[in-house]
Amino acid sequence: MARNIQSLERAAAMLRLLAGGERRLGLSDIASSLGLAKGTAHGILRTLQQEGFVEQDDASGRYQLGAELLRLGTTYLDVHELRARALVWTDDLARSSGESVYLGVLHQQGVLIVHHVFRPDDSRQVLEIGAMQPLHSTALGKVLSAYDPVAHSEAIDADRKGFTDRTVCELDGFEHILDMTRARGYAADVEETWEGVASVAAPIHDRRRMPVGAVGITGAVERLCRDGELRPELIAAVRDCARAVSRDLGAGRF
Repeated sequence: MARNIQSLERAAAMLRLLAGGERRLGLSDIASSLGLAKGTAHGILRTLQQEGFVEQDDASGRYQLGAELLRLGTTYLDVHELRARALVWTDDLARSSGESVYLGVLHQQGVLIVHHVFRPDDSRQVLEIGAMQPLHSTALGKVLSAYDPVAHSEAIDADRKGFTDRTVCELDGFEHILDMTRARGYAADVEETWEGVASVAAPIHDRRRMPVGAVGITGAVERLCRDGELRPELIAAVRDCARAVSRDLGAGRF
């Protein structure tokens, strides 16, 4: 098992310490709180300062969190804006389709579920916010891979595992699917990730027309498909939802 990198652990502890205080902290305070020698603490602080994660007050010499952390935090907040903008539309999609609705974003070589609306019936369901899905086999993942260059690179470099007999793992076949996704404006997963389960998803764009996420529905194959094909009215509903969220994010008409 790989060992943790001690210097990174100390840097993380230092950032947490600065985040938890109501005032700036001096070198001695930081070193004492973390049980570090002053020289060690100063070296870590200097590196964090160079990266913009920590700032030093010129007058007092004390340290506080830097602007770069705020920038990174804004990226995190963007996900919350996406979720907030999607709440009404995803609820409507669940009602109109009768299926579970998922909102996903790219995270750590996969799809992070940031919002989940239960299927509107009395069946027992498990909330999947925070769950991860693969990029290459799920509808959400294919959408992100088709429209987001970073997601595309992650999917290409990843070990594309076969979950069922229908999973497309070969690079040429996967790229063909992404081409179809871009041409059609949506992606499908019919028993490629889970036996008996189908899904359809479409991309969400922001005011810069950049892909920021994907929204889709998931349910039993017999409900989502007719004669072996996804029901067109469900595809239309998902695409309408994605366009509505995109408009609320300032993307305009697609």
